[in-house]
Amino acid sequence: MSYVPPHLRNSGSTPSTTGTSSLTLDADRSKLSKSSTDFRQSSRSLRLAVPEPVFPHWNPSERVLRMKPEQVENVRLRLNVDVTVALDSSPAPAPVESFTDMCLDPSIMKDIAFHEYTTPTSIQAQAMPVALSGRDLLGCAETGSGKTAAFAIPMIQHCLAQSPVRRGDGPLALVLAPTRELAQQIEKEVKAFSRSLDSLKTAIVVGGTHIKEQRSELKAGVDIVVATPGRFIDHLQQGNTSISRVSFVVLDEADRMLDMGFEPQIREVMCNLPEKHQTLLFSATMPTEIEALAQEYLTNPVQVKVGKVSSPTANVSQKLEKVPDNEKIDRLLDLLVEEATQAERSGHPLPLTIVFVERKTRCDEVAEALVAEGLHAVALHGGRSQSEREAALRDFRNGSTKILVATDVASRGLDVTGVSHVINLDLPKTMEDYVHRIGRTGRAGSMGQATSFFTDRDMFLVANIKKAIADVGSGNPVAYATGKVARRKEREEAAAQKEARTALSKLSLMGPTAISIEDKYRFMIAESNNKGEGAADSAWDD
Repeated sequence: MSYVPPHLRNSGSTPSTTGTSSLTLDADRSKLSKSSTDFRQSSRSLRLAVPEPVFPHWNPSERVLRMKPEQVENVRLRLNVDVTVALDSSPAPAPVESFTDMCLDPSIMKDIAFHEYTTPTSIQAQAMPVALSGRDLLGCAETGSGKTAAFAIPMIQHCLAQSPVRRGDGPLALVLAPTRELAQQIEKEVKAFSRSLDSLKTAIVVGGTHIKEQRSELKAGVDIVVATPGRFIDHLQQGNTSISRVSFVVLDEADRMLDMGFEPQIREVMCNLPEKHQTLLFSATMPTEIEALAQEYLTNPVQVKVGKVSSPTANVSQKLEKVPDNEKIDRLLDLLVEEATQAERSGHPLPLTIVFVERKTRCDEVAEALVAEGLHAVALHGGRSQSEREAALRDFRNGSTKILVATDVASRGLDVTGVSHVINLDLPKTMEDYVHRIGRTGRAGSMGQATSFFTDRDMFLVANIKKAIADVGSGNPVAYATGKVARRKEREEAAAQKEARTALSKLSLMGPTAISIEDKYRFMIAESNNKGEGAADSAWDD
């Protein structure tokens, strides 16, 4: 059943929000299609009565409760955590630097110990107490910061407090993610922290797989659903599940979901949730669109920011290399063959490497060229089937394939341990996408390397990258706008800079002439006309 966005429906129809146990069908909305019913009504047949959600009172250990306000601030300063609450809201819970002090369910603690997790990361230390206390959360952290566990563990704890799920019930908790790969990664993490809980069932609901199997699993009853928005809406419309018992919602990589056009689906779910629910929204960036979404659907949220949001990762060594388009693949082969030779001489395996390209066809072409050189490489892009994508990621994760050639499908949220090198064969169009790409390495405190090939058409982005890295190196904060509006403005500025460069080129050919160039572009143009540009750019490293 195809999804009908709210703005395409009859303007007289509005979602019914009369409660969690008496759900009605909007008559006007049903006129859109005889076979398409409101998912709140279609879920009605799945249950007779909906148990009220339970939000148990939570407290950390006495040691944490005894912390004075100045001690709390000192811990946040050490963790590099910034916490903001509304003026009329109660203070945010103190950060907790020990899993033991979080007073979690014994089964969860058993699984944390099994996976040898000892100390919470910064986002976990602050976000988990907020989530465990039942408050809404707006989380913003650098990639690779451990945010999945920051919501997975409180979500499991919340589910354990609810009445058991019966056949025909909808889930207790829902996680929405932008891509199949990220959803699979989240489900794997949820299962890791609930391995001792045989009664707690999870389901992954994504496109690219048979909907029949998902239907059977959902109707049997599951506690947690991890889904992409489009496929989850399909199941709701077909009556395969409901959201009548959802009391814990996570929107992960929310900025990416908005970028991919999932806003209507997100709003459809959020508008039809039971009145009593807790929402956690995580985003790697904080554009105006995310702030608006949070303002609409989060109630007095605690905002937690860790590190410099939307800034190049400080522990990634970045190199820019000027290479003509027709020489890029040859240069890539030289670089990776050299790295493979050095690794063999030292007796170490070739480090995991991700190569980002712009187009699907180029992705396959590059992967084939690498394989022809005797390198183990595999392609990952939206044109591959789900099974092919899963196999590519599995082989890359277990190390049997050392090189992953990918489009931007792998640039966000994908967490593969041990990626030491990211290569941008083709630079992205915006700084925001660049940051997400290089964030695949240098994760969780480890060091990484990023190499980017560029041409003259990339000079606007190259200038921004150089400036951002220089700011990081000098200790200055790096902040720039993110989101759709910001990217559109960035593209407009890049076009204006290209026009200025073209005009400057004509000026050099025609001789002195009156020409107007905006001051904010002069440093970019002047730089490209410095003597020895090619040599300087080809070996630039900061």
